[in-house]
Amino acid sequence: MASTEDKIPTQAVFSARAEVHAVKVSEALEAYYVAVVAATRRPGDYQGDLKKWIQYGASPRGTLALDRASRARAWLEGRDHVLPEDVHAVIHACLRHRLILSYEANAEGVTHDAVVDEVRAAGLRASLMNRN
Repeated sequence: MASTEDKIPTQAVFSARAEVHAVKVSEALEAYYVAVVAATRRPGDYQGDLKKWIQYGASPRGTLALDRASRARAWLEGRDHVLPEDVHAVIHACLRHRLILSYEANAEGVTHDAVVDEVRAAGLRASLMNRN
């Protein structure tokens, strides 16, 4: 059991949370978050095997998780802005447990991480197409 001296002061936690919330996210990355989660919710709109692999996609909270985790990673790296590498570093942890894979995906041995990789690529293509 941790002693009282080992605990982080409450104000330090609140301050850190405020600093993470202040980390900036570009509109392009925000659009990418939405596109990635949309690819899980409407997999038939995208090329490849997503429609076959995803039975149920991520809820809108998946978008919030990507945003908050990406900001936290950027803050931990000492930056005041999110980079695409921050999103890529947290995307599997944010989404893998939010997807219910289909029978076909399970039968083919497709992992949640493989599906997230496909979703990441589909979201990138969609967000780039919407910028033009």
